[in-house]
Amino acid sequence: MKQIWLIATVDWMMEEERFRKSFQEHEGEKMWYHSQGDGIPRAQIISERADTFCYTVVVRRAKMNYCVFALLISVSSAAEIWNLQQLDDAKKAKDKNIILRDIQVPAGKALELQGLPNGTSITFAGRITFGYKEWKGPLVIIKGHNFHVEGKPGHVIDGEGHRWWDGLGGNGGKIKPCMIYVQLTHSKVKNIKVKNSPAHCWAINACRHVIFEGIVVDDTDGHAKGGHNTDGFDIAKSHHVKIKNSWVNNQDDCLALNSGTFITFENNTCEGGHGIAVAVGGYSENVAKHVNIRNCKVIKNNIGIRVKTLLNGKGIVKDINFDNVELKDISQTGIVIIGNYLNSGPRGEPTGDLPIQDLTINNVRGNVLRNGTNIQVWVKNGSNWKWNSQVVGGTKKLPCQGVPKGVNIQCG
Repeated sequence: MKQIWLIATVDWMMEEERFRKSFQEHEGEKMWYHSQGDGIPRAQIISERADTFCYTVVVRRAKMNYCVFALLISVSSAAEIWNLQQLDDAKKAKDKNIILRDIQVPAGKALELQGLPNGTSITFAGRITFGYKEWKGPLVIIKGHNFHVEGKPGHVIDGEGHRWWDGLGGNGGKIKPCMIYVQLTHSKVKNIKVKNSPAHCWAINACRHVIFEGIVVDDTDGHAKGGHNTDGFDIAKSHHVKIKNSWVNNQDDCLALNSGTFITFENNTCEGGHGIAVAVGGYSENVAKHVNIRNCKVIKNNIGIRVKTLLNGKGIVKDINFDNVELKDISQTGIVIIGNYLNSGPRGEPTGDLPIQDLTINNVRGNVLRNGTNIQVWVKNGSNWKWNSQVVGGTKKLPCQGVPKGVNIQCG
């Protein structure tokens, strides 16, 4: 934290906002302030010490009448972080504004963005990389309250996932770390680019009132190099979370909502993976309610959208809404609503202890490739569904089961 003192002479009628604006634009620098367009300096920093600066404003009320007063302004200087030791030092100093540069995180360690003061601003401004080790991770931890996390142009959090990818994901082979674990309240995460996550990318857990905007998950390399289970966003035990204006190219679910309420996923594009999923039943909390997925594009995924509940699972899935979702070149199934999900694939008859209630499919449209299926429904105890879809192209027919009465669905 720096404090700045200035000596300033400014006209009494000068607008205070003009002075403040000029100061904010130059805060932390030596600067002159011109109250008029005559090039005559009216304010100047006159002293500089490492810990404190001050300024005094002299106001001219009349031609020969001067009034002098002191004004103290605090300016927060950003802590530049190049390694984990500097990050620890910033935590001890309770810095609330940190900039992360080209950090090389040692193998088996995480970039721990926790233990920081409420209201901290975190800026990614370089390339973040990680040493190789087989472990569960996560590689990055972001925990706190009222955080503002943002990426500057040109930055990247690079997992270099090819070092772990073996085509097996979490089903065997190398132990692969999760990329980023987030546990935030009343915060915003904006314009972050993640590349080549070893496994799941964003693990959003126990978050409250958090907005994710402009996120890029680029696991494109995994298509040719064995990426698997590289989920874009996994959400659990979270409430009032919004993800918008983001792009994911990966090898698993673009979004997997496992539990949470008041979740919004809007204006996002999903490419190459397993579509957008509400997936409930296999966790310590199994409630998904008040979910809105809208204005999204799902391109060249194996699944378009799906609601899947675990075979023999228990919980609540209610008020789930898909609106204005465009599907393009889906290889397997356009819309999937099933109650017999297992990781190895759907199996047997659906069970009814996790009913899908108040489901709305509206203006979900697009095409499935010829060998695929347009719509699959296999549930028990579903109720109060509204359905309006136009999915075409697939020729593989599958029977439907459990469609509520009065709902017109052309299965297959």
